[in-house]
Amino acid sequence: MSTPDDRRYTDQHEWALVHGTDGTSTVVRVGITDHAQDALGDIVFVQLPAVGDEVAPGTPIGEVESTKSVSDIYAPVAGVVAAVNEALEDAPDTVNADPYGAGWLVEISVPGEGGDPIGGLLDADAYQALVDAS
Repeated sequence: MSTPDDRRYTDQHEWALVHGTDGTSTVVRVGITDHAQDALGDIVFVQLPAVGDEVAPGTPIGEVESTKSVSDIYAPVAGVVAAVNEALEDAPDTVNADPYGAGWLVEISVPGEGGDPIGGLLDADAYQALVDAS
């Protein structure tokens, strides 16, 4: 399983990647990790928040349903949902096939520019150590 080092991770198995800015905010793209999708098995449904919803770190923002179970998705940062991956409505298994690419879940607009809204999250080595210890 891969753990790309270009993004940060939560202990709830989400990844966060600074995707750019929109003029007044930093846009953070969020998904679940390769470890999480592998543990879930075949993903059959993804429930995502609405664009415009305010989110806070550690709070549930949606669900991923697999043939094995249903798991919450947690916001890694505070902000406003700027986009959801609508392609997952018709092809939720994209999360299994490409969790770090086409299987992204939401983009969150974090107020302010120039800071690092994901800097406090786990780096790839720390996340891998967490997975290895479980």
